[in-house]
Amino acid sequence: MVEVVAALIRDGSRFLICRRPAHKARGLLWEFVGGKVESGETGQQALIRECREELGITLRVEEAVTEVTHAYPDITVHLTLYGATIAEGTPQLLEHSELRWITLAEAGEYEFCPADAQMLRTLRKRA
Repeated sequence: MVEVVAALIRDGSRFLICRRPAHKARGLLWEFVGGKVESGETGQQALIRECREELGITLRVEEAVTEVTHAYPDITVHLTLYGATIAEGTPQLLEHSELRWITLAEAGEYEFCPADAQMLRTLRKRA
């Protein structure tokens, strides 16, 4: 199982979602930004690194919001979603094909990676 982290980056009532590049696994699906935790990293450290690499921003990482284990055909992930805000920078498309700021009510208009979709269902139940 691979440890993966993701960020629920909030700006008021909106949060940031990113669209995976077409050439990657689960291409063109939407997700919360994040990635794999490397050896020796905490989840928060991995999230800060991934957001610098993928969006060119520095995050202020908060507490874990929810987590899920999901088995894809090619990989099983344990995904932890952390609350976060942008401490510095403006999101750039360094890896993703698109990004959007959406509300929870608008999330149903986007096709998410299955693990992210599962976390969205948890967020809706809590809202």
